[in-house]
Amino acid sequence: MEIHRLKSVLLEDFVSAWTNFQVWWRGLVAAAIAGGANGVITGFAAVGIDPQTFNLQAGLHSTLAIAGVSALMSGIIGVAAYLKQSPLPAGS
Repeated sequence: MEIHRLKSVLLEDFVSAWTNFQVWWRGLVAAAIAGGANGVITGFAAVGIDPQTFNLQAGLHSTLAIAGVSALMSGIIGVAAYLKQSPLPAGS
């Protein structure tokens, strides 16, 4: 009877830890996506700021390049901010 109770407690602890990890992981991914989306918007805003360099008629290369770099940097900042708030999943 005691072994069955011990197995039940261990299983509950494992499920709780796994659930905490899933919540943490989803938050981390959401932070990366939100930061990346913000970066893409910022990159395309460059068209309005400097239309001589970043314009859609002369080609998308420079516009997509700044959008990509901005998305990457904003994604990194979003992940770093999330990790500051939630460094590791809470253990049981």
